[in-house]
Amino acid sequence: MKKIIITIALSIVTFISAQSQQVPTGGQYEQGMGKAFGLWKKGKNTEASDLFERIAAAEPTKWLPNYYVALVNTTAAFGIKDKESINALLLKAQNALDLEMTKDQNNAELYVMQAMINTAWIVYDPMTNGQKLSGPTMGLYAKAEALAPNNPRVVFSKAEFEIGSASFWGKDTKPMCAQIDKAIALFATFKPETVFAPNWGLDRAVEAQKKCK
Repeated sequence: MKKIIITIALSIVTFISAQSQQVPTGGQYEQGMGKAFGLWKKGKNTEASDLFERIAAAEPTKWLPNYYVALVNTTAAFGIKDKESINALLLKAQNALDLEMTKDQNNAELYVMQAMINTAWIVYDPMTNGQKLSGPTMGLYAKAEALAPNNPRVVFSKAEFEIGSASFWGKDTKPMCAQIDKAIALFATFKPETVFAPNWGLDRAVEAQKKCK
């Protein structure tokens, strides 16, 4: 499961690298988002998170700034062992995500984000959080799948989480590997709604597919 989290983080690094090159010039929102992605690409996680947070406060009808507050802080938490640091990062992530979940319970990307926060907690302390959060995390993926069955991030993230659990318990991973194949096919035709919309995961899915075979 720890390897899953680390590789998700690497896949997101690839995403922000591409994202920062595609940001259009335009209004204040576009410029702010572009600057935040640039900071994130440079590894300035705190500065990027703070800027996304300010954009979210100025643009309360847009869900993406808070989504990226959650994503920046969750990925920053990967691999950290210090309890206070983990708590601070994931609390910030959770608070930002909660703001958007109260506005919209029909956004599959938000459920995937919540599942990632849960998984970060599981990796940090599997003995305490594994049994407590594994079931609810699968429930989140089920909700996301019901809302967006053809979203490649939903299909892939759910399959990879299941592979982590199946590997731990020594169960067959072939059904999950078939879902990863499906996710890769979906990535080929997936078109994000905007240049800022989530578009990460393909490179990690390809790596997961190689391991399956």
